[in-house]
Amino acid sequence: MACWLTVTPGAALAAVRLAGWERGPLVHLVAYTPYAAGLSVLPLVGALALRRWKAAAVAALSLAALAGVVLPRAVPGLAADAGGPRLRVMTANIKHGEADPAVLVDLVREHKIDVLAVQELNSGFIAAFDAAGIGAELPHRIVDDPAIYVNGGLYSRLPLTGTGIHQHESGFTQAYATVTLPGGAPLVIESVHSCAPLSLADVPCWFAGMRGQRPATPDGPIRLLMGDFNATLDHEPMRALLATGYRDAGATAGHGLSGTWRPIDHGFSLPPIAIDHILVDPRVAIREYAVWPLPGSDHSAVFAEISLPSL
Repeated sequence: MACWLTVTPGAALAAVRLAGWERGPLVHLVAYTPYAAGLSVLPLVGALALRRWKAAAVAALSLAALAGVVLPRAVPGLAADAGGPRLRVMTANIKHGEADPAVLVDLVREHKIDVLAVQELNSGFIAAFDAAGIGAELPHRIVDDPAIYVNGGLYSRLPLTGTGIHQHESGFTQAYATVTLPGGAPLVIESVHSCAPLSLADVPCWFAGMRGQRPATPDGPIRLLMGDFNATLDHEPMRALLATGYRDAGATAGHGLSGTWRPIDHGFSLPPIAIDHILVDPRVAIREYAVWPLPGSDHSAVFAEISLPSL
């Protein structure tokens, strides 16, 4: 009986993950699928040591299922080139404006960022960001009402056209704009911020926010979504969004297991999970990817250099 008690949780999580059955508290558990995949080796070893063959078979199937969905994220694809100009983009959730603006400006300057997506802006941070010198690096911007921290803004080295605000029923807002580089196809970029499923009451808002994200348009405008999705690659709504045609930059580059957010509850820190993403159109190639610490925020900054198709 004890052997089955150790095997069953992994098997149950594998079933939930593969079938997309996460609801209620299972949304939180599915976020830790990569850790469950690693730990699922232990029940298999225990069952084999005890010669509980049926339990060992279930544990092996569970391990294979979880490893099969997790390990490909750690395998880098070949560096590709779409034939057009390159663009360096970064996204940062600044935790209600608590991130260090000078550090963020330094990251932009040091890594020659062309477009920055920021989530949880407020008027205080916007002023401090300006004082730290962001205007000299990224002079073009679209920022929604700074009175609400849930907004998402865009700062750009290049002129922004076709600007607008995509608003969720939850009140979260996402700035979007089109960037055009000489010799490259226009790119529509959106700063994403979905509801966080921190409590059971927030889960419906989370589902609605994820399903309200703009799908990829492989036969239309080239799109890039980047920001705080509050979802990992194991969550069904994120997988559904990717199925429209996007690719996750981190997973494509072999860094899909790099955590971008470390939840802290009552002083107790849980392992980091990857909920900040850069999703790219299939016509866009990923050249580089990195995750950098952002002092003052519980999120990391996420960077990618992409290659755009030529005109």
